[in-house]
Amino acid sequence: MAGVSDTTRSALVSTMLTPRFYTTDFEEMDKINVEPVRAEWDMLIAQMKSDPNRGHFKRNEQWDDIDIDALPDDLREEFIDFLVSSLTSEFSGCVLYKEMKRRGKNQEICELFGYMSRDESRHAGFINDALKEFGIGVNMGFLAKAKKYTFFKPKFIYYATYLSEKIGYARYITIFRHLEKHPDKRFHPIFKWFREWCNDEFSHGEAFSLIIRSDKRLMEGVNKYWIKFFLLAVFATMYVRDHMRPAFHKGLGVDIDDYDMKVFRLTSEISRQCFPLVLDLDNPALHEGFRRMERINRKVMAADAKGGPSGKIAKGFWSAAAAVNFIRMYAIPTKSNAIPATSRLQPVW
Repeated sequence: MAGVSDTTRSALVSTMLTPRFYTTDFEEMDKINVEPVRAEWDMLIAQMKSDPNRGHFKRNEQWDDIDIDALPDDLREEFIDFLVSSLTSEFSGCVLYKEMKRRGKNQEICELFGYMSRDESRHAGFINDALKEFGIGVNMGFLAKAKKYTFFKPKFIYYATYLSEKIGYARYITIFRHLEKHPDKRFHPIFKWFREWCNDEFSHGEAFSLIIRSDKRLMEGVNKYWIKFFLLAVFATMYVRDHMRPAFHKGLGVDIDDYDMKVFRLTSEISRQCFPLVLDLDNPALHEGFRRMERINRKVMAADAKGGPSGKIAKGFWSAAAAVNFIRMYAIPTKSNAIPATSRLQPVW
């Protein structure tokens, strides 16, 4: 660790708010049968095989050289945190998909994960090139070996990764459309690459939608409760994490609360393709739950920074408060959704 950069150390940290690396039961994933969604599956695989973004993640005349040190201190720090977090998330997908392809025996599933690993590798590499320009690149080879891995059952991988890809699309396209209207707020050229980038995220989400729809049991019974859990966990994590970057969002010229709700609503609209329920985003109690979670997180961070016995006690107390708040939010009724006969969507937002 002595020769590891600060950005690599940052990417190695595992908390409730940082992107994680996952592993799963690959033998169980070999049992996926895509025949119930064959027509849509073949169309998606053909699209991925054509590799429409093969030449996109390269610098060209649109890349403007900037001086990172010229940015205000708080904006620079939060922007670097955003890049490192995004890189970790993309590289996490790359590692997981590559491992699925390497260890799997279901040729159709292996083909899919090969294409998705290719895309995520490009995304992570492109972000890292931007960091290397400032002399703060992440050692991704070291990261893959040293990062802690979390085991998830395959169905949890499907729910979590589906939402991760779709909310990633919603985040990037919302920022991209905003900066189209306000180019003066584009303080770094990487934002110019967000449209095609998020279209990759969109197609990856389509793949997991078809995997979920290929087995109707994943959308029924007790699995409805798991779907609700992952929807709430992903949305709450994004809300808290975004509120930790006020200077970043101010630099973009966006109101954090308004931005988050736009992303939540778009993600919810998209998720109707395979989820039998959506969160009630119009319920004031849910909004207050998000705000309360953000306030509790600040208490947890303060206690962690304080350290010592009193800091540990305070951190335990506020962590328990976060769990209680999550349970209260989970108790808020959801809205049911009739799953459509076909699921394929196009990234038109």
